[in-house]
Amino acid sequence: MVFKVSYLTFVQIMREKILVKSADLFLSLGFKSVTMDDIANSLGCSKKTIYQHFDNKTKLVEATTLHMFDIISHGIDCICELEKNPIEEIYDIKQHIMDHLKDEKSSPQYQLQKYYPKIYDNLKKKQFNMMQDCVIRNLNRGIKLGIYRNSIHPEFISRIYFSSMLAIKDKDLFPLKIFSMNMLMEHFLEYHLRGICTPKGLEQLNQILKSTY
Repeated sequence: MVFKVSYLTFVQIMREKILVKSADLFLSLGFKSVTMDDIANSLGCSKKTIYQHFDNKTKLVEATTLHMFDIISHGIDCICELEKNPIEEIYDIKQHIMDHLKDEKSSPQYQLQKYYPKIYDNLKKKQFNMMQDCVIRNLNRGIKLGIYRNSIHPEFISRIYFSSMLAIKDKDLFPLKIFSMNMLMEHFLEYHLRGICTPKGLEQLNQILKSTY
């Protein structure tokens, strides 16, 4: 029994190591460029070891993206549980996402959509459901606190927010040679907030922006 538990623990640890290393390589170099050999070499193991956990690269990409989604979602939930000022909360979430996605220098969403469309569509649905809940709660709290206008429609704003987040990651519209992801996120969040804030909210936003730059 002890041997069986130890073996299962070893398998789980190895699978976790593969997912962590794969995520690191995919985010740094892109989903298309990284091979199973690259991952095996980085881990110091054989390619056969990876295939014991994942049948092929597509399965590994799928598992890696879901693993990253779970980690990021958990972090966002933890940030929301703090119930900080809604404007600060948005910037904290932004920083959390950027930290885990390495500023998205390899355009992970763009590459995923191009080379693994089914995985992208599934991830997009999960992201939408998670973000809808998060953004709507943020908007409703902001309205109650008087920092967001009470005339806004949370359901509409949350969908515009999600679609805009997808749009700024479109490298045909916003090529990385001109726009860094961090710059796009900063400008988008300010654009979003200035459209929904009350005078009280704008004062708080300006204070946050001054302390950031």
